Amino acid sequence: MATIELIELAIETSRRAYVPYSHFPIGAVLVSKDGDIYTGVNIENASYPLTNCGERTAIFKAISEGERDFDELIVYGETEKPISPCGACRQVMAEFFEKDFKVTLVAKDKSTVEMTVGELLPYSFTDLK
Repeated sequence: MATIELIELAIETSRRAYVPYSHFPIGAVLVSKDGDIYTGVNIENASYPLTNCGERTAIFKAISEGERDFDELIVYGETEKPISPCGACRQVMAEFFEKDFKVTLVAKDKSTVEMTVGELLPYSFTDLK
């Protein structure tokens, strides 16, 4: 389970989201095996398909810095139940994380659901290689 500190960091990170259209901030915290932390927020665009989700922002930041070994991902959303990543985020997770990689999903009341990438996307495009 994600530590309280990482959950709090995901919540704090969500406050930096650029969400002038949906008003639906997401904060993500990606932790490397070495303990390095990469945060991400959703960044919207008037041309909505160009929007980037918080999970992908954190993953892309880490990858662009040369990181390839990860320990866990925490995703916070202002939702009644723990947030559910979109399909694009699930596929990106499948690209960079193992099937048993832990993802902690967090709701606004700080309740959590812990899942693996394999549970989030059981038949990913990477399975077709």
